Amino acid sequence: VRFRSCDGNKKIHFGSSEPEDFRVGEDGVVYAERSFQLSAEPTEFVVSAQDKETQQEWQMRVKLTPEPAFMGASEKDQRKIEDIIFPWQQYKHSSPLKRQKRDWVIPPINLPENSKGPFPQELVRIRSDRDKSLSLRYSVTGPGADQPPTGIFIINPISGQLSVTKPLDREQIASFHLRAHAVDVNGNQVENPIDIVINVIDMNDNRPEFLHQVWNGTVPEGSKPGTYVMTVTAIDADDPNAQNGMLRYRILSQAPSSPSPNMFTINNETGDIITVAAGLDREKVQQYTLIIQATDMEGNPTYGLSNTATAVIAVTDVNDNPPEFTAMTFYGEVPENRVDVIVANLTVTDKDQPHTPAWNAMYRMTGGDPTGRFTILTDPNSNDGLVTVVKPIDFETNRLFVLTVAAENQVPLAKGIQHPPQSTATVSITVIDVNESPYFVPNPKLVRQEEGLLAGSMLTTFTAQDPDRYMQQTSLRYSKVSDPANWLKIDPVNGQITTTAVLDRESIYVQNNMYNATFLASDNGIPPMSGTGTLQIYLLDINDNAPQVHPKEATTCETLQPNAINITAVDPDIDPNAGPFAFELPDTPASIKRNWTIVRISGDHAQLSLRIRFLEAGIYDVPIVITDSGNPHASSTSLLKVKVCQCDINGDCTDVDRIVGAGLGTGAIIAILLCIIILLILVLMFVVWMKRRDKERQAKQLLIDPEDDVRDNILKYDEEGGGEEDQDYDLSQLQQPDTVEPDAIKPVGIRRLDERPIHAEPQYPVRSAAPHPGDIGDFINEGLKAADNDPTAPPYDSLLVFDYEGSGSTAGSLSSLNSSSSGGEQDYDYLNDWGPRFKKLADMYGGGDD
Repeated sequence: VRFRSCDGNKKIHFGSSEPEDFRVGEDGVVYAERSFQLSAEPTEFVVSAQDKETQQEWQMRVKLTPEPAFMGASEKDQRKIEDIIFPWQQYKHSSPLKRQKRDWVIPPINLPENSKGPFPQELVRIRSDRDKSLSLRYSVTGPGADQPPTGIFIINPISGQLSVTKPLDREQIASFHLRAHAVDVNGNQVENPIDIVINVIDMNDNRPEFLHQVWNGTVPEGSKPGTYVMTVTAIDADDPNAQNGMLRYRILSQAPSSPSPNMFTINNETGDIITVAAGLDREKVQQYTLIIQATDMEGNPTYGLSNTATAVIAVTDVNDNPPEFTAMTFYGEVPENRVDVIVANLTVTDKDQPHTPAWNAMYRMTGGDPTGRFTILTDPNSNDGLVTVVKPIDFETNRLFVLTVAAENQVPLAKGIQHPPQSTATVSITVIDVNESPYFVPNPKLVRQEEGLLAGSMLTTFTAQDPDRYMQQTSLRYSKVSDPANWLKIDPVNGQITTTAVLDRESIYVQNNMYNATFLASDNGIPPMSGTGTLQIYLLDINDNAPQVHPKEATTCETLQPNAINITAVDPDIDPNAGPFAFELPDTPASIKRNWTIVRISGDHAQLSLRIRFLEAGIYDVPIVITDSGNPHASSTSLLKVKVCQCDINGDCTDVDRIVGAGLGTGAIIAILLCIIILLILVLMFVVWMKRRDKERQAKQLLIDPEDDVRDNILKYDEEGGGEEDQDYDLSQLQQPDTVEPDAIKPVGIRRLDERPIHAEPQYPVRSAAPHPGDIGDFINEGLKAADNDPTAPPYDSLLVFDYEGSGSTAGSLSSLNSSSSGGEQDYDYLNDWGPRFKKLADMYGGGDD
């Protein structure tokens, strides 16, 4: 039932005329207070609405008609649809009911969802009190009528009967708000439109649904009862404010059932799962599986709908199990002098979850290792303790170690857990003897010795010791490893060291008076071992070195000026065999003391200066006698080369070049002159060679001229006029004799000694084929063959004289060309410059009268 006030701000309290049977909530919902059977006749009671401020009260009669689920369709059709005429109100202060005319009003209509029909199903008839005088038409508008979803509600326009055409679903639309209209036949509105509210009454048509089908939770092992574990949640599409949507939870089963079948419980309203029993032990049960049921209708097993889900609860590990050693005593062994060696593995068991802080073990030594020679590391994979040597162990000192160790986890044990005896163990470690290296005592060994010790002298004894006292070994053998100056040798048996050369403190191998040598001692163990030792010889200085002047050269002016030469005495010895030094000039030659004087200015320094007023420029050797302070004294005469030169007003030399020249000896001057002469000769020879080269170049140019090539051309001297019979001779045969007869015609096996070498020759232009040579051609060919076959013939590049001028010629013989008297006055020496091809002509014409 609903109350609608005009202002909408009134605070209303609802009441029932039969409060023992029916109760009305603050929201107007009517509840049954008890279970009872309704009679076939409608049950009526009055619902009152009272304003809490003004105490004004309204009443409305409610008729409750039973509608059994098995009622047939015919019975439903016969139900009488009541006409609702509303409002009517009753005041407490007035006894009779008084009708007051107002706008027509339809109270809210409650329609159950999922109705089975038949459809259309009549809901209520809308009627206006003006239909007695007018013919009215009724219509309805709004969502569900003429708006989507359309067609759910229809109204008879004549009778005003409002009907629903199909089942409703509250989960889709919980209520419909329609508006009814009444008009006359002309379409004129006769009543103000009124609102019709149709509430869809919820039915229990949806099962609860869990948000997840499988729920995962955790709980630490050993948790006390009442420990929160997790929350499961289900939802129901039905009205959550009604019993159809009120859910209740419960646990259907638990697996496994140990140690108790009821280890957990669930809050039936909130779904919170908590522990109710003690005894959660991950080492026994790591996981529990619960079947959770959610039921609506407040958990009513008869009418409520149910659904189930699975809750998986993992028991998390806590450190409730300490590590336990698998044995009370562990054994190991280690060779002596070895480090970073694992000598024993300590194994433990821990029932906690592997590779967690509650499982990871840490080891510590509680006794048996006062010097800290061992440490225990943890293997992260196996959780074993690795006993490792971190400091060398000497077998001769310790042969056995007994260690006490304890194991514990990275995190403390849970409260109430005690350490068992297995958390401690004993480790017995045996040391193995091995062959160790000998060692020299002391190392290094220092010996003080004066330098100058002669070769073959006994210096000292340098021996080593073998730490292996329990091994059967012979004596050690000694040898030399390092001796930079090769001064020492060592006896291989007794280690006596003797000298092989004189010890010299001033040697380059001595640093800060110390000389170092290294020796080796070896045993015969298995395997053989050796050790080295260093012998340090501190050499004491003796006065075995005379002082010397420094520097060796100096420069001064030729006149007596205050420009003395500063000199320094240098002595490789050290105090007291060094300075202060004494400086003096020798008595001979007499010119030294006559020209020079020396003055000592400190223990190591002196000044040399001219005694005379002028000394000619040049280079002078001045001997200086220097004596040290040793006992006995050591002295030496050092030559100081002094360059005397002319100086300017500033005291600087101005004729250094002349001084250098004056200082040259006769041999040096002769050598310079010889060098100059040799250089001039070389220049002259080069000039002659260049002139000769120019002549050869000119000669080669003559040979290149084709007009002067005697091999291919005939020299033309004079014209003798025409009419001669020899003018018709074919002279082409004289130019290229090779073209007359090929090489194949030459006899095989006969070759001149000076015949032209067989290689490619320069190719000359091939002349045109000559006509038949005639008798002159035959004559020349025969002469050519004879010359080719004659090994004693002149060179192949010589002219051949045939002495044939033709028949009937009136000219003189040309053989006069061969006469030495022809052109006797002419100089033919230039033929020698033409090369080997003109050697014969050079011999013929350039050889003189013979």
